[in-house]
Amino acid sequence: MSAPAIRTPASAVRARRAVATGLILLAVALAAFCLHLAIGGTPIALGDVVATLFGAAPDPRTELSIIEFRLPRSVAAVLAGAGFGVAGALTQNVARNPLASPDILGVTNGAALGAVAVLALSVHADGRSELLVHYGLPIAATLGGLLVSTLVFALVWHSSLESNRLVLVGLGFSGLCAALTSWMLTLGEIYNAQQALTWLAGTINAISWADLAFAPVVIVLGLAAAALLRNQREVLALDSDTSRALGMNLGRDRVLMLGIASLLAIAATVIAGPLAFVALASGHAARLVARGTIPPVPHAALIGAIFVLLADLVAARAFPVILPAGVATAVIGAPYLIFLVIRQSKVRQRG
Repeated sequence: MSAPAIRTPASAVRARRAVATGLILLAVALAAFCLHLAIGGTPIALGDVVATLFGAAPDPRTELSIIEFRLPRSVAAVLAGAGFGVAGALTQNVARNPLASPDILGVTNGAALGAVAVLALSVHADGRSELLVHYGLPIAATLGGLLVSTLVFALVWHSSLESNRLVLVGLGFSGLCAALTSWMLTLGEIYNAQQALTWLAGTINAISWADLAFAPVVIVLGLAAAALLRNQREVLALDSDTSRALGMNLGRDRVLMLGIASLLAIAATVIAGPLAFVALASGHAARLVARGTIPPVPHAALIGAIFVLLADLVAARAFPVILPAGVATAVIGAPYLIFLVIRQSKVRQRG
């Protein structure tokens, strides 16, 4: 049974505000995307970037530089940011907590454990290490994330995925996966361990079109599915008794939304590694910008994309050495988390 849409006298005003803020975010995202393409080892004029994207490159060298070398990295940033952003929005929606993110489900740490296992143990592949890393890493990351999310859902299913129990079980698995990841790093050869640490920080450095195969399809389908669940998300934002009175099957709908969030987070992790704070910040910021009861999917996706694009730009170009994008997201996200905690404390005190 599909949940009914919630109609209020202010719904039209909220809808217009959501459209207006969505268009502004889209314009900012397009500007950040073009800026990400333009700024590199050799800067390219924004006009040439736009012309190249529309098939009118000024010269073959510019076309090669943008299409083959820079565009995959920019597309990866957009996909990873959108995936993490919407995953965070869905998780916060189900948990009814703006401090929630896919990290609390153990999904990203589970995916990271699978990926690091491949990187750390590839030294034993007898000359096939590069092949194992290229094909094995995304498969292992996907399986690791799916396994952890399945275990978490199974352990809290009898309580209809009640938010407090979900958070506690998810945090337990997240900590376990982090500990196992550290243990795996001690087993690996030094070079692979260093590569694993770089990946764990979250990076889209040196990404190519070949690296963008299956994960983008999952992210696009996940975004579409999340957008179609808007009515159910609005009902789920209410208290449990009201949600049941409106015809929701809480266990089923929570599993559906958290399943989509898990797949989005896993796919984004496969592309860019476990980028810190993107899911947490994007979902909450989307709800603040739209001033609604739930974070809108388009807003969360656009804010996530902008966050990763600008973070990667800062990490790669603002310092003498190229840093992983996750360094910048952590530097920006940590103060934002502190702000959220303080804000939540004040809200509870008023309540």
